[in-house]
Amino acid sequence: MNILVKSGEATAATTDVLVCLEYEQDKTWSKAVQPVDQKLGGQLSTLRKSGEFSGKPNNTALLHIDGKLPAKRVLLVGMGTRETVTLERIRQAMGTAAKRARTAKAKGIVCVMPDVPKGTGPMDDVAQAMVEGLVLGEYRFNEYRTDRTDDNHSLQSCTILTTSNAHLNEAKDGAKRGQILGEATCFVRDLCNHPANVMTPSRVVTEAKKIARESKVRLKVLDRKQQEKLGMGGLLGVSRGSIEPPQFIILEYMGGPRTQKPIVFVGKTVTFDSGGISLKPSENMEQMKADMTGGAEVLATIRSASRLKLPVNAIGLLPVTENMPGGRATKPGDILTMLSGKTVEVQNTDAEGRLILADGLAYASRLKPACVIDIATLTGAAAVALGQFAIGMLGNDDTMKADLKKAGNHAGERVWEMPLWDEYFEQLKSDVADMRNIGGRGGGMITAAIFLSKFVGDHPWVHLDIASTDWGTTERPYIPKGPTGIGTRLLIQYLLNHANR
Repeated sequence: MNILVKSGEATAATTDVLVCLEYEQDKTWSKAVQPVDQKLGGQLSTLRKSGEFSGKPNNTALLHIDGKLPAKRVLLVGMGTRETVTLERIRQAMGTAAKRARTAKAKGIVCVMPDVPKGTGPMDDVAQAMVEGLVLGEYRFNEYRTDRTDDNHSLQSCTILTTSNAHLNEAKDGAKRGQILGEATCFVRDLCNHPANVMTPSRVVTEAKKIARESKVRLKVLDRKQQEKLGMGGLLGVSRGSIEPPQFIILEYMGGPRTQKPIVFVGKTVTFDSGGISLKPSENMEQMKADMTGGAEVLATIRSASRLKLPVNAIGLLPVTENMPGGRATKPGDILTMLSGKTVEVQNTDAEGRLILADGLAYASRLKPACVIDIATLTGAAAVALGQFAIGMLGNDDTMKADLKKAGNHAGERVWEMPLWDEYFEQLKSDVADMRNIGGRGGGMITAAIFLSKFVGDHPWVHLDIASTDWGTTERPYIPKGPTGIGTRLLIQYLLNHANR
């Protein structure tokens, strides 16, 4: 989508749809929209008085204006009250606007920047949220549909309109960030929407190669023989049941000084998780094509760091495999020797994500990182504990956790901290190995994180469990059914905030 930011008057905008974001309970229109209502002879006010437009979050009213303005239609979208408006409300309003404009078969829209109260955020953050919502709300995945006439009804352009030049450059900067972050999330959604017979471990390597063409990004891929030489028993053990060879992807973006320690991201990348010998129930198993969401988000984060030209060093690690049953598959009771040298009794082959992440975290420690963040669709317990509106967060560093919480609040991808107490490790003690890979039903999200903590070196580390948020069961303003990509903008915003310190 072509996105432009410029200053001008809403009454002069030539477009298919003029989008106006407005508030609930306001008795007058904003300064930018008031002239529009006057030109229309008070038609917008009539919509408000009749209750057709209330201004409540994501409430809309579309008005055909019959040549009274250069715009063909005016779309009003509610953001709630001035007292409750946030960047997330703005993001949702723009996602709603994108969908409503698309159903009206608009090719292009002009959106007036809203008049936001102090405290909502600077103009660049407002513009960023607007464009994120627009790009994410417009998203659809039609790759495998033979009838793609619906693609003809996609938005092709959007102009963000400011009424003065005072904040024009800020708005342009924010819109650029918003487009990069929105497209990053759409990239993740695409990867996770592809079926597992297409998005194999080898295809993930192909996607990583595309990213390696970006500025200051380097790629290294460890094949099975190299993994065996290093002793990556977790990744090799999970992959044994699949005919697809495992891959270990290392993407490096070096935008900072050589002496700067890297921020390392480790993403669980299981391109399909059948559960292995501990086979999952068949119901909803097709959703397990998105068990690679964490890895996809790490790919998107490194790509975005390059496109944003961030002055940081960041490394993405992706242990990539399928988890399948088969004659050579790892069996319950098998013992694996991990990259760190620790031994693990596999009591459930469906607790595979922690096994491959353990090798990823051990490898990350060898890179002498400033900090490590792993992100994974790790436990069903996360969804039980948190539902679909929060990412589980556990870690060993309070500063990192606070920074991720701040980034999550900014991005609308919120995290919620869970305890990481040593007592939970009692559930992971094994009679025959250093530990076992599952700790029973109680505290499943926590015991999984405790397991991972045993493979983390002496550096700050945070684990993000996105199994609660990675798949949407209902459509929301800018979040589709299916793979959501939630977590992507959280990671990128964390890097943005780190770079701007």
